[in-house]
Amino acid sequence: MRNDYKTVKGFGESELIIQKSRFITYVNRAETEQEAQSFIDDIKNQHKSANHNCSAYMIGEHDNIQKANDDGEPSGTAGFPILEVLKKQGLKDTVVVVTRYFGGIKLGGGGLIRAYGKATTEGISEAQVVERKLHYIMKVSIDYTWLGKVENEIRSSEYPLDRIEYADLVELYIFTPANKEEIFKAWITEITKGQAVIEHVGEEFLEFVI
Repeated sequence: MRNDYKTVKGFGESELIIQKSRFITYVNRAETEQEAQSFIDDIKNQHKSANHNCSAYMIGEHDNIQKANDDGEPSGTAGFPILEVLKKQGLKDTVVVVTRYFGGIKLGGGGLIRAYGKATTEGISEAQVVERKLHYIMKVSIDYTWLGKVENEIRSSEYPLDRIEYADLVELYIFTPANKEEIFKAWITEITKGQAVIEHVGEEFLEFVI
């Protein structure tokens, strides 16, 4: 499983008017190339009359899938600057489409690069950047006599409590940052005077808005 990484929270949309041209930006998370292409196709279908629907996406733990499409704009003036914004912000699993309705004033190569870059940046801002941090799910099994103390300590700590299950023993499921598993175990052991059974039972990413 991959380590912590940045992506977008979800769908975002923004619009800019530059020299009478409309630049409408659509941003979304895409974890496969198929998802990215489907999103691009949906936007193109919404804006069939647009002059251009330029796009780019970055997918994969190591950014192994990178694509940019100028969709009729001069080569390197649209898809590439969109992709460069994704790279600069360090975003993974993200797709962007910038739809342009031409306003009659040519922007030139430099003007197009700046326009598509700015449009992309604003669209990403609307979608919100999040950091996905890998957490381990730790199960802490304790006698009922420890529940009040342990639950209070956990709720006051940096470790998010997922749920509590009641059986012969009380089982608390807690999210622990991947790099703090041993610290967490030592902490629980100290709180319970060694009376807790602590198990690593899974992994999950938690998202934090940046």
